[in-house]
Amino acid sequence: MVVTINIGNSHILFGIWQEDCLLFRSTISSDLNRSTDEYAIQLHSILSLHQVSLLEISGGIISSVVPSLTGRIRSAIQQVCHTKFFTVGPGLKSGLSIRIDNPAQLGAELVCAAVAALESFPPPLIVITMDTAISIMAINENQQLLGGSIFPGPILSFDALIQKTAQLSQVDLDSCPNSIIGTNTISSMQSGFIWGTACMLDGMIAKFQQELNGNALVVCTGRIPGAVRSACTTSMHYQQNLILRGLLLIYRKNSR
Repeated sequence: MVVTINIGNSHILFGIWQEDCLLFRSTISSDLNRSTDEYAIQLHSILSLHQVSLLEISGGIISSVVPSLTGRIRSAIQQVCHTKFFTVGPGLKSGLSIRIDNPAQLGAELVCAAVAALESFPPPLIVITMDTAISIMAINENQQLLGGSIFPGPILSFDALIQKTAQLSQVDLDSCPNSIIGTNTISSMQSGFIWGTACMLDGMIAKFQQELNGNALVVCTGRIPGAVRSACTTSMHYQQNLILRGLLLIYRKNSR
């Protein structure tokens, strides 16, 4: 079994693979105040919950965009699983041709998403990951990652709106209003969040398509509400476990 862990700004995604089968995935909150031992207890509990024998774990790999948590999580998982763990970054083989100005600056989870997307879909590709931020990457027909765009994610923007306004409250963001014209505060906020995010994604994808000669497949992953995906006019291939799959592929490239 192989352990794959992606450390994000809001959540830590944790998955166990046996061969090509993802046995389970679990999510815990990213907390800078939590100690190594506390994370170790959480990870041990997750493995116990899913009845995973520690003796069956042969190795693992971590990707992270939170440097202050990387060492902590690495130490925590190695307390639980006494085996070798890789960390995605410079010096680790990914098989991805990165053509940005400084390849070392590319986020680890973006590397994983691109590697997994290229395994499943023919290039050119537009790969979207959505969490605290939205990242859109362009991969040309030669399987080269050319670069992309990064901008605030909808959850972050929505939380900022709630915090900075006196009369707006949290609403259900999984329901898409039938009309873009909201007739009350709640439906107006749903419209702005869902239709606004969808229009933004459609517009950005159209610009990326122009750069990639208009024939790129769109692959997306992360915390993209189903209502937003349904509201988009662009056809998207949603892959819930894209980053975890990429981690597994990179692990295999480096453990041979």
